[in-house]
Formats: sequence, C-alpha cells, structure tokens
Amino acid sequence: MVRVVVPSPLRVLAKVPAEVELEVRGPVTQRSVLDALEARYPALSGTIRDHVTKKRRALVRFYACSEDVSNEPMDAPLPAPVARGEEPFLVVASIAGG
Repeated sequence: MVRVVVPSPLRVLAKVPAEVELEVRGPVTQRSVLDALEARYPALSGTIRDHVTKKRRALVRFYACSEDVSNEPMDAPLPAPVARGEEPFLVVASIAGG
C-alpha cells in the first residue's frame, strides 16, 4: 500500500482524510500513484494534473522522502520507502495571490 498525503483544499473537495492508502499495481511512479488516486477519488481528477495532458498543475508539488520530485519524469520509480508504504508521497498545493 502506498500512502498519499492530500492537501487540505483537495481533502475538502473529495471528502478524503489527510492521508489515504492506495493499492498501486506495477512500478510505483508519480503517474501510477496519481492514476490510482484519481481512480479511487474521481473528484480529484483534473485538480492535481491537467485532464488532457496529465501534466502536473503549476501550483502543485510532489515530495517523496523529503525530496521535491515534482520535476522528475512521471514514470521514474519513486524511492523504495514510498513504494513500501514506509514514507508517504506528499501532494502539496500552493496558494497564489497578490
């Protein structure tokens, strides 16, 4: 099981707890984790990634084992502690304003 920490605004939208556990089939990558998250919680579809391109939204960052992996390839394997569920995959949303 992969643990995913969901940012507060998206928790409210999808009515999910702060941390969810997901069954991820195959290699544990950003893409496979986000696919599993959106499949389980369809309300999140399009909020973290663009509906069409599946690219990360500009104000969303991803962290694994305290490292920013936002700009890593979507199909690169996540660190083993994340894949084993020992460490969470964090989805962090920024808020812009002026």
